[in-house]
Amino acid sequence: MSEEPAATPLRTDPRTFAVRAASLVGQLVLPIIVGGFAILDRGDFDDVIVYFLPLVIVAIGLNLLFAYLRWSRLTYTVGAADIRVDSGVLSRSARSVPYERIQDVSLEQKLLPRLFGLVEVKFETGAGGGDDLKLAYVPESEGERLRELARSRREGIGAAPVDGAATPLPEESARLLFAMSPSRVVTFGLFEFSLAVVAVAAGLAQQFDFILPFEVWDWRAWREQLAGPGQWLAGLGFLAQFVGAIIAVGSLALIGVLTGVIRTVLREWNFRLERTDKGLRRRRGLLTRTDLVMPVHRVQALRIKTGFLRRLFGWHTLKVVSLASDSGSANHEAVPFAQMDEIAPVVGETGFALPGPDVAWTRAAPAYRIDNFLMGFVVLLVIAGVAAALGRWELALLPPVIGGVWIGLHEYLSWRWSRHALDARQLYSRRGWFAPSLAIGSRRKLQSVDIVRHPLARLRGYADLHFGLAGGRLCMRGLALADARRIRDSVLDSMAEQDFSEIVDGAPREA
Repeated sequence: MSEEPAATPLRTDPRTFAVRAASLVGQLVLPIIVGGFAILDRGDFDDVIVYFLPLVIVAIGLNLLFAYLRWSRLTYTVGAADIRVDSGVLSRSARSVPYERIQDVSLEQKLLPRLFGLVEVKFETGAGGGDDLKLAYVPESEGERLRELARSRREGIGAAPVDGAATPLPEESARLLFAMSPSRVVTFGLFEFSLAVVAVAAGLAQQFDFILPFEVWDWRAWREQLAGPGQWLAGLGFLAQFVGAIIAVGSLALIGVLTGVIRTVLREWNFRLERTDKGLRRRRGLLTRTDLVMPVHRVQALRIKTGFLRRLFGWHTLKVVSLASDSGSANHEAVPFAQMDEIAPVVGETGFALPGPDVAWTRAAPAYRIDNFLMGFVVLLVIAGVAAALGRWELALLPPVIGGVWIGLHEYLSWRWSRHALDARQLYSRRGWFAPSLAIGSRRKLQSVDIVRHPLARLRGYADLHFGLAGGRLCMRGLALADARRIRDSVLDSMAEQDFSEIVDGAPREA
C-alpha cells in the first residue's frame, strides 16, 4: 500500500519581513523620542551625537535582523490531517492543529499588511485564545485557499490540494443580509461614548511627567499655570465661573463623543453581512479589515442587547454564540447596530426565531427579589454602622435611605422586566431593565441542564437554571422551584429526542 507523500513546508510571504521590521521599528519611536528629550533636557547635545545616535542605529539594526530571522525560521505545513506551524529563532516550537478541531477560520488585515496585500490567517479551535493558531502573513489568495482547505478537510470533502499552489477558488454565491452605510456607522459611534483618549493622555502624563514643568496631579500647580490666563475669569463672579465649568464639562463630553465615533468608524467601516454557502460572512474595518465566516449549523444561541439610550431610539445588537466563541477570543457580532425589523431576517437565517406574541413568559419568584433586596440592605446597614462607630452620624443615614431606595427600585424593575419562556423549539431569557438583553437558545442544541440552589434558595423555594452550551452558558435566575423543574424536564425531553449520530461538526442538525 503506497503512503501519501509528505507535505512540503512552506514559508510565509517574503514581504512579511518588511511588515514585521516596520512594526518593530515603530515600537522604538516613542522610546527614542523620550530618551532624546531626556538627554537634551540636561543640555548634553554632544552625548546625543556621540552615544545616543549610534545606540539608536544599533537598536534598529538588531530589530531588522531579528525580524528577518523570525521570518526565515517560520514555516507552515498543510498536511492531510492537520496544519503545522514551526517557529522560533533560539527556542523552536511546533504547533499542530487537526482539521476536526478547527471551529472557524478568519482573515484579518491590519493597515500595514493591507498595503502589501497580505492577511493574517487565524484558525480558531474554541479551546481558548492562547490555543488558537495564527499564521502571519500570506497573500490574500493563499489565505482564502487555506480557509477553504480547512473547511473542506474538516467536513470530510477533501478536494483541496495540500501543496502550496494558490489555486483559484470557485466564486461563492453571496446574498446581502445587512450592511451599514457611513451615516449609520457615525450614528452608531455617537452611542459609543468613550473617554479612552483622556485616560491614555493621563497615563502618558503620569509616565513621562519629567518632561512637564510641574507635577501632573498637583492642583495647585495647575492653578498657578492658569492664574494668568484665567485671572479675568475669576473676576467675573460666580456666574461666569459656573459657565466656565459647564464649558469644561462640555469639552470633556465632546472628547468622549469624538473618541467613540472614531473608534466605531475604524472598527465598523463598510460593515457587510452576507449569507453564503458556508454560512454568515462578516467583513468590516477601515484600517484593520477582518473577514469572518460563521457556519450557520454551528450557531448555538443568539443574544440581542441594547442600552438605555439606544433602547429609546430602537437600536439593538445581535450576537451569535457559536462553538468557537466560548474562549472569548472571537467577536461574533452579526448585526452591531440595527432596528429589530432589520435583525429579524438575520435571526431567521440562523434557524432561530424571535419570541412570538403567544409565548408564555414567566417571572422570577417574588421571594428571590425580596431576598436580593434584604441582602443588599444588610450590607448598607453594616456600612452605616461603621460610619456611626466612627462618629460620622451625617453619613450613617445616607446608605440605608438612598441606597435602600435604589436597591428596592432596582429589584422591583428587574422583577417587572426580567422574564423567561419556553416554546416547542427554543428557550428565552430576557434580563435587565436599564440595558435589557434577550438570549435565545435551541432546546436540541443544549448540552446540559442544572438546577442550582444555595442555602437561602433551598429555604425559600426557588432555584437557578443553568443551560450548558458548547459555546457558552445560558441562565434563568430565581425561578420558582416548580417552574424550574418543569422547564428542566421539558428541555431534557428535547435533548433525548436528538439523535447524536446526526451531529454535524459538533452541532446537532436541526430537524
